[in-house]
Amino acid sequence: MFSLKAMILAAGEGTRLRPLTLNTPKAMLPVAGTPLMLRTIRWLKLYGITEIGINLHYLGGRIIGCLGDGTDLGVKIEYSPEEIILGTAGGVKRMESFFHEGTFVVVYGDILTDFNLGKMIDYHYTTGAITTVALITTLNTSEVGIVELDKKGRILSFVEKPPLGTEKGNLANGGIYVVEPKIFDYIPGEELSDFAFDIFPRLLNDGLPLYGYKLEPKEYLIDIGSIDKYEKANRDCLSRKNYAEKM
Repeated sequence: MFSLKAMILAAGEGTRLRPLTLNTPKAMLPVAGTPLMLRTIRWLKLYGITEIGINLHYLGGRIIGCLGDGTDLGVKIEYSPEEIILGTAGGVKRMESFFHEGTFVVVYGDILTDFNLGKMIDYHYTTGAITTVALITTLNTSEVGIVELDKKGRILSFVEKPPLGTEKGNLANGGIYVVEPKIFDYIPGEELSDFAFDIFPRLLNDGLPLYGYKLEPKEYLIDIGSIDKYEKANRDCLSRKNYAEKM
């Protein structure tokens, strides 16, 4: 279907998930008995994405030990170890040579989802965006990046964890992006940088087309960054038979 590559961001320490992450990387925590990273790879494969980059830092050897080079999973994996964590954007920048050929997908390593990525990619191509951000509605606006859209879906503002009462709506960054390689011109090399805090505001200030893709209410996406959300993800997965069978 598509010949895109993807990157799974998996360098974080998962401090909010301790003690679960004392010996297991956050991206490898089991969800309904299957490591989250395996679920993410299977989801990407549904849309023809079989070349995947993964950045590593905390307990990176555990990830390599489980996934290997990806052959057993029907994919090809390239790892990017980071001696010092480079952040969401910095980690992607370090793999620039892997992605230079064209459009690619970025997935945060703590995301569990089953939404139709193909539709998001199609939407991205119709807008001419440098980056398209998957968006979900949220009640906890002070805990996530909040996005303001115009009527055509172009992002007008992007504020990470706005104080209560200052947020512009309830559309939140879902942690999945479709990205054009031009973005590398805006990410500094070999230093800490974050998409939400650093890069997206820079793109907006320069007037570059940054778009949002709103997930439908029936589509599922959750980050497992806290104990409560991790427990919810396990309950949700076990209760959604079709998802459990597919992933």
